Order: sequence, then structure tokens, then C-alpha cells
Amino acid sequence: MAASSNEPSVAEIVQKVRRIQIVASRAVDDLFAGEYHSVFRGRGMEFDEVREYQPGDEVRTIDWNVTARNGAPFVKRYREERELTVLFVVDVSASGVFGSKDRSKLELAVEVAALLMFSALKNNDKVGLILFAGDVLRYLPPRKGKASVLRLLRELVAARPVAGETRVDAALEFLTRVQRRKAVVFLVSDFLGDGWERPLRIARARHDVVAITVDDPRERALPDVGFVTLEDAETGERVEVDLSHRGLRTAFERRARERERRLEEALRRTGVDRLPVRTDEPYLKSLHRFFRMRERRMR
Repeated sequence: MAASSNEPSVAEIVQKVRRIQIVASRAVDDLFAGEYHSVFRGRGMEFDEVREYQPGDEVRTIDWNVTARNGAPFVKRYREERELTVLFVVDVSASGVFGSKDRSKLELAVEVAALLMFSALKNNDKVGLILFAGDVLRYLPPRKGKASVLRLLRELVAARPVAGETRVDAALEFLTRVQRRKAVVFLVSDFLGDGWERPLRIARARHDVVAITVDDPRERALPDVGFVTLEDAETGERVEVDLSHRGLRTAFERRARERERRLEEALRRTGVDRLPVRTDEPYLKSLHRFFRMRERRMR
């Protein structure tokens, strides 16, 4: 069956994946590999070796059984178990098509996810993907290797926005069922839906969850441009409004500030770190700020 005119061809998807891959790989090589490695920890410490005691070694690390057998002190050595499982839980609901700048929210989400995926690849981590809108649409279990990351990126690039209610809670409940062992979870969404705070708290109890909140400036303030027709991307509802009306713009901004306040407080209550990205700002700056915040907290 031929693809519709609104859907990208296979060649277009491959070309876009290649472009994103080049940009993300360069950024990882130049900037992020060390920062990613330092702020996301493995599952703990695992035994490495036993060796003879050397001046300066901690007395607490002495292996008394080996010491007794050899007649000389030996110590246990451990190393950090670095391998991580990383899951990207990405919102592909129709609200993601909105964008008043050079890219839509969904395009921004894909670019940020790609950068973090290649950071995980550089660290030899397993990487998986959950796509959701009103329900979970696609699940690719975590795997290692460049071929696996490129497949995830193709799925992201090819994802078509889905109309209807956004169900972050459904995605989190699915995550809790399929991922039993601890993972780093990047939850990428504009968080326009409700009812996700409790399942997020449950997910946070098991995993290291980072909420990547995707935003556009026109969702915070409307321009004074007269009559326009607005369409809700998720319901299809249309309404004509006069944006020259100052009271309407003020009410919109007030609601946007309240929505932002509720989001910030909910994430704080759940103990989930937030990485905010906006379509009108370079996301590399946001990532650097996020990594620095995590590093300061871990010292």
C-alpha cells in the first residue's frame, strides 16, 4: 500500500535518521559522554579481585579468610557495575505537532532523545523505547548496540502523532509491568494530560526517572494578531477567537502559569528530576544545566 501524502517515505525517514544521528553523535563525542557517565550510575559495586594489602588501603577491605590462608594481609577490590538499562518513554500524541518556531514539540523530543540514546550507546548501555499516546503504541525492549539504537531512532522518526487523550499514566503503568529491574527512565512529554502523579511515584520508587518536559512559547502567551481559528490537536475541536482582546490573552497566560505551577509541584512531590526543553531555546544548554545540577547533588 502506498503511503499517504502526509506520511514520510522510507527514503525520507532514513535521511532524517541519518541527519539526527550525525548531529547527536557529534554532540556526544564533543560534550556529553563524560557528563552522562558521571550522573547516571550503574546498579552498584561488584567484586573485582583480591590482592595483597598495600599501605593506604582501608583496613575494612581486608579479606580475613584469604589473609589467614596466605599468612599475609589481602584486601578485596570492587568496581562499579556501570552497565545501565535505559528506557525512553515518549509521548507521540497529537499535541506534539504544535510548534511556533523552527521545529514542533515532537521533533524536539526526537532530537533530545536521540542525543541521550547515543550517550547511552557510548556507555555500552541497553536502550529501549515505549511510544504512547492514549495508550501504549509500541514497545521495543532494551538491547545493546548501534543497530538497536538506530532502530529505535527510526521508530521515533516514523511515529505519526495520534489524536485523542494523552495517557501518561497508562505508559507508566505499562513500564512498571515490563521493567522489573532498576532502569534509567526518560519520560518525554508535554504533560498536558492528568492522573499521572501516582503511577509516576510508583515508577520513581523502582527507577531513576527523569521527566523531559517539552514546551512551546505559544502555549504560555498568545500574540496580539486579531481573529484566528484555533484547533485542539488532540480533540479536533475548533474555535475562532479574537486575540486582540487583552482580557483573553491575560486569562490564557494565567492558566498557563497555573498549569506550570501544578506540573512543577507534582514532579517535586514525586521526587522526579525535571529536564525542561523548549522549541525556542537550544536544548544543549538545557542538557548542560541538567547534568550540572545532577553532578552537584551527587558530590
